[in-house]
Amino acid sequence: MNWTERQVNIKSAAEIAIMREAGRINAQTLAAVKAAIAPGVTTGELNEVAEAHQRKMGVYSPFKNYGDGFVKPYPASICTSINEELVHGIPGKRKLQEGDIISVDCGTVYQGYVGDSAFTVGVGEISAQAQKLIDVTQKALEIAIELMVPGNRAGDVGSAIEAYVESNGFFCTHTYTGHGVGRQMHEAPHDFTNYGVKGQGMLLREGMTIAVEPMVLVGTRETRVLRDQWTVIAKDRSLTAHQEHTIAITKDRPYVLTEL
Repeated sequence: MNWTERQVNIKSAAEIAIMREAGRINAQTLAAVKAAIAPGVTTGELNEVAEAHQRKMGVYSPFKNYGDGFVKPYPASICTSINEELVHGIPGKRKLQEGDIISVDCGTVYQGYVGDSAFTVGVGEISAQAQKLIDVTQKALEIAIELMVPGNRAGDVGSAIEAYVESNGFFCTHTYTGHGVGRQMHEAPHDFTNYGVKGQGMLLREGMTIAVEPMVLVGTRETRVLRDQWTVIAKDRSLTAHQEHTIAITKDRPYVLTEL
């Protein structure tokens, strides 16, 4: 067992049950946000919807005030990333427009454990290319989830994601990754990539809980960070999409903790 594998926090059945509740509340929060998405709505208003639901449920987002000392604390409870914005877009006064696509990422802390998931949807009528991008990203996540079983390796998952994405003419970022989830929003493994080599990488074991999150770009895998220190965009400003679920690896099947 290598250093990374030794750092992974294996969860008990009781811990996974708590994480399932965190994930369920997170899914409810995202559903409320999705229902509010429409032309003319601001991303700040979407953040207010998320925070209102979390307050009602007696939980909070680990996103708000998150920071590592090298960037300013994140100021909101969700991330709202529009069109060329891949991840970490900050909610504010920007209004959604017909034809946009928006990725919403949300986290929930319940009884000390985190649920973390994301979706991408269109705003009103969207282009055929944008719909294909969303569909491919969702399918890539589904392919990955099926591979989250004991005995497989991280490279099996990452290589399958990238092979499917590239077969459809798109790109996976090599800069941003999935990660372990538990008592912290980011636990080991800190780099559960959307690319890799089949048969290589960390061995998947029962009790691991990992956020799997394909991040797909139309024109390039290259990205850059805006001056707000958070928002990540496609370097060529092409469309991007992001889908995410927190998965528990069990002996029987992959257990999606962040479904409704």
